[in-house]
Amino acid sequence: MDPLSDILSLLKPNGYGFRGLDAGGDWALSFGSDDGVRCYALGTGACWLLLDGALEPMQLGAGDFVLLSGGRGYRIYSAPDVEPIDAFAFFPSVPPGETAVLNGGGDVSGVGGYFGFEGLHTDVLLGQLPSVVYIRAEASKTALRGSIERLMHELREPQPGSTLIAEHLAQALLIEALRLHLADASPHGAGWLFALADKQMRAVITAMHAHPGRKWTLEGLAKVAGMSRSSFAVRFKQTVGEPAMDYLTRWRMIVASDRLANRGMPIAVVAPLVGYESESAFGAAFKRVMGYSPKQFARAAGA
Repeated sequence: MDPLSDILSLLKPNGYGFRGLDAGGDWALSFGSDDGVRCYALGTGACWLLLDGALEPMQLGAGDFVLLSGGRGYRIYSAPDVEPIDAFAFFPSVPPGETAVLNGGGDVSGVGGYFGFEGLHTDVLLGQLPSVVYIRAEASKTALRGSIERLMHELREPQPGSTLIAEHLAQALLIEALRLHLADASPHGAGWLFALADKQMRAVITAMHAHPGRKWTLEGLAKVAGMSRSSFAVRFKQTVGEPAMDYLTRWRMIVASDRLANRGMPIAVVAPLVGYESESAFGAAFKRVMGYSPKQFARAAGA
């Protein structure tokens, strides 16, 4: 698989929910912090989004799309001085796929939803995403709008097989949004998602993910990138946010923990799969990165 598919598969999406909103007049909705990723697609009108702790709000216009992955609370509103309604109390009364009406509607409309995950390292993998992924109206018009409309239809009017179709549509929507963000990513960002927008760094990360057990060296990774050793080392750290060999070790341990916890593989089998010839060397690296020995981790996961 490619790196984005690798990471999303380890996040293990396990839930989603989408509802519409049609709001009128002055209004505000508050959302508490929670795990997972939330998204919003504005259809008509305009409103504001303010993350907890942020100094300035972000204005959203018709056609804009945002992903929120920072685990922070936030408010969406038309006017800043309106007492907000608790969104977690307001929306559950509306069936999935249906539209909630606020103040009679008519001024602002859109669709909001969430993606839930159950992977062992959700906090680590999502922690390297930007708090807000903002996709402008023109970019989202064709790639995302059709997926959202189809997903809402499957939720609103379920047919045989709708559960599985809606699940795949929700995952496809998340991937499409991340792809669009990559296409327009800032060159100054750092993290695995930003690195995938760089062809040379993407080639290296793809090689690491495809062959975590290979005896990689900095020289070997630089060769994959088509760069000198020193230039590659600097570029990788700037783009990904950590040295190449540190990223490789952490990815190996994430893969190893998945094999130990979810596939029940013995340590003797997992160690060589992620590049370690001895169980003791693997155990030392695993404990350094994960904070537990492989045996402790496997027992805890089993329990």
